[in-house]
Amino acid sequence: MTSMRSVNMPAVLLVVLLCCPSGVTRLKGESGGRWRLVWSDEFNYTGLPDPQKWDYDVGGHGWGNQELQFYTARRKENARVENGRLVIEARQERWQGSDYTSARLVSRGKADWTYGRFEVRAKLPSGRGTWPAVWMLPTGQSYGGWPNSGEIDIMEHVGFEPDVVHASVHTSAYNHKINTQKTAPLNVANARTQFNVYAVEWTPEEIRGFVNDRHYFTFRNERLTNASADYRQWPFDKPFHLLLNLAVGGTWGGQKGVDPAIWPQRLEIDYVRVYQLARSASKR
Repeated sequence: MTSMRSVNMPAVLLVVLLCCPSGVTRLKGESGGRWRLVWSDEFNYTGLPDPQKWDYDVGGHGWGNQELQFYTARRKENARVENGRLVIEARQERWQGSDYTSARLVSRGKADWTYGRFEVRAKLPSGRGTWPAVWMLPTGQSYGGWPNSGEIDIMEHVGFEPDVVHASVHTSAYNHKINTQKTAPLNVANARTQFNVYAVEWTPEEIRGFVNDRHYFTFRNERLTNASADYRQWPFDKPFHLLLNLAVGGTWGGQKGVDPAIWPQRLEIDYVRVYQLARSASKR
């Protein structure tokens, strides 16, 4: 082991590496370049999520997946920042025709990006019927409605399969409705008891999924090698925004039912950080 004293490093750079929580650049990953921080929420405040960074999806219509919760807006019982963490809490309570409440935060209308590294440090809820997700959707519908314009799932976890997380993409050619989705699971033994870093690196060439910098998922751009490929295989050349949510039940999360004895449950997030390659680091 090399001591800090023996490292030949300029003092200014050393200060940046040690003192800046998100840093200026990130050297990890497999991009072959340096990632520069362009946007983040460190949740170093108290109260409702920062309205300059987050908006809400609202409703209780099942969200296309027969989900049971009603997503509320600006309600601290369902989304709040406390002790330096964002808490998204699903509660068993009657609300506008639904038996559960929760929250779905979106950066849509606040910030979106084309390409980058997207990191969320999170601790997941526990119990049958929980379905937390960290994911991305296109801000526009350039190629049409879902799934034509794409979806990037940074992390999904269903409570009936504890400590197994999934990274996935959905496109017109590859999606779960036709059983062709591109996905990969990874066992994370402490996913529900400790914080882990879930990330994707999205470049024009491919999308890669990571947990704690362990690379376990890759989806490549077929348009680079197949002359007949088009948006149906790779719609990922337009701006996307972030979503953070905790669903209850649904076609996947509720496959084994919903345990009525576990509520409330929390998705806790320590930070959200977005990087782009230093040579083209700009917020769209």
